[in-house]
Amino acid sequence: MPAFNAAKTLSATLNEMPRFSFDQIILVDDGSTDETVSTANHLGIEVLKHSQNLGYGANQKTCYKAALERNADIVVLLHPDNQYNPGIIPNMVLPIYLGQADVVLASRFIQDPLKGGPIVGGMPIHKYFVNRALSSLQNLLMGTYFSEFHTGYRAFSRSILSKIDFTSLSDDFLFDNQIIAVFTELHARFCQIGVETRYFPEASTISLIPGIHYAIGCLGVGCRYFLHRKGILSWKLLQRSLK
Repeated sequence: MPAFNAAKTLSATLNEMPRFSFDQIILVDDGSTDETVSTANHLGIEVLKHSQNLGYGANQKTCYKAALERNADIVVLLHPDNQYNPGIIPNMVLPIYLGQADVVLASRFIQDPLKGGPIVGGMPIHKYFVNRALSSLQNLLMGTYFSEFHTGYRAFSRSILSKIDFTSLSDDFLFDNQIIAVFTELHARFCQIGVETRYFPEASTISLIPGIHYAIGCLGVGCRYFLHRKGILSWKLLQRSLK
């Protein structure tokens, strides 16, 4: 669980996690200024702390490194802000457990019609269209078919995580896009499952200016991968991250 100021939502997130669906929870606190660490300690969660805010990507690096050091066979990335439904952890894990996938992505754009779509779940209209447009452009550039690139709910097999040097990727939000590019280059087996959309005041979100920078960065990742796969220009990031 990559955490930053998640004290208000951590307990609710934990309460929705099926107890049979995990062996261990690791929370990495990225310099929170609220009671995230004390709340996690009270809940009996193992906590690793960054002395200062290093960024979302840096947080994930610590998460994955810790999970691999503890011999995890399957690693699930779940935000502690309760924006993603913890109840579907078994669905996230199953394709990997059965040997059918290396990476599982929970998409808010694969949804039971009876439960509505992302906008019904509270996703702002502008974020809906930006997400769809970015994902479509990235699919076009990278030769992929993901319904959503920008989900923060993911599961990985130990074997696929062990094949890359994820520490060479970005320390910011672009980490998520870069790791998909790296796994695409590895011909990893991807699986997507639907997850409901949850937007509420306590949920973490990216503000306007960082959001614009993120969108530009995502297109940059797509363009660099396009040039790489067409043999026009090699991408040093891929060379560094592939062991």
